[in-house]
Amino acid sequence: MYKMMTPGPTMVAENVRSARSIETGNPDLDLDFYDFYKETCELYSGLLDTKNESLILSGEGILGLEAAVASVTEPGDRVLVLDNGVFGKGFADFVSIYGGEPVLYTTDYKKEIEAEPLREYLERDSDFKYATIVHCDTPSGMLNNISVICPLLKEYGILTVVDSVSGMFGNEVKVDEWGIDILCGGSQKTISCPIGLTLVTISEDAKRAMENRKTKIASFYANLLTFQHYYENKWFPYTMPVSDIYGLRQALENIKEDPDILKRHAQIAAKTREALTRAGLKLYAQNGYSNTVTVFTIPGGVKTADILKAMREEHNIMLAGSFDILAGEVIRIGHMGYNCTEENMKETLTALDAVLRKLGVELKSSVEFI
Repeated sequence: MYKMMTPGPTMVAENVRSARSIETGNPDLDLDFYDFYKETCELYSGLLDTKNESLILSGEGILGLEAAVASVTEPGDRVLVLDNGVFGKGFADFVSIYGGEPVLYTTDYKKEIEAEPLREYLERDSDFKYATIVHCDTPSGMLNNISVICPLLKEYGILTVVDSVSGMFGNEVKVDEWGIDILCGGSQKTISCPIGLTLVTISEDAKRAMENRKTKIASFYANLLTFQHYYENKWFPYTMPVSDIYGLRQALENIKEDPDILKRHAQIAAKTREALTRAGLKLYAQNGYSNTVTVFTIPGGVKTADILKAMREEHNIMLAGSFDILAGEVIRIGHMGYNCTEENMKETLTALDAVLRKLGVELKSSVEFI
């Protein structure tokens, strides 16, 4: 098994794997499981500093993004899509699928979205039902400052839908304080659970927007309203993946018992960036660095595939390339959740140094985690 130092999925702790192996019953009929599910959702909300209701959905993180858009969008709704990355732009596809009119606010893909130019734009046009923003755009490692952007959007009466699948728990998130209406997360990133679950928090403003629609939500599986009163009625809209949720609960408990998780991510991310730049490698982004993934551009004369292959076959470490406009241009190193340790990063960067030198890359100094 490779050491997966990718920006998700991550490696998984033994106690999470053990939790997933517990014998399960029928979640539709087991009344105790409704309590377990609700308590797990409340634990997740608490870790994100919100009193908003959270839901766990059976499906990879993309399900949460689509469910957010499907549940809020009505035909003809103008939606502001904040676009400074591949995933940021991708929200426009979901908006179009559900009949909305995506309006792209496109900025430099190598820089975080700046508040003042956005404010100037909103002064000219703020007629949007909601806005989408990606907290950490994983293909480039770009981190947007949602602590500033979301309150700004709310000033103009615009609902906020945030993709923090790769951002949360490695970077600070305060849902209520920052005015986030729908926040989307995923199990396989910093939460360090296997792939298969998406998590959403939903504000009262977002619920009202869903409940006051003039048209029905054009989906069942991606309809967040299907969970209404699930606890009181003891009725899930579909059979819940019990083992996955048992593992998620343990992973969330691990986060709860790790008070230095944000500090550790910040320190390891900074040291990783320093190691790469000290060696003469160039980071893709000019600012807005996420604490969960570091992305550097490929040195001249070598290919992404050659680096990735050598890391896997010679050092048993899996890194990631990227896709879309970044395909073949960058390497992504994940340092999130269970992967985010000094031991893992020292091993990874030592191996990367050896691979680059073998491929003929001239480095200013060793790619060394100090």
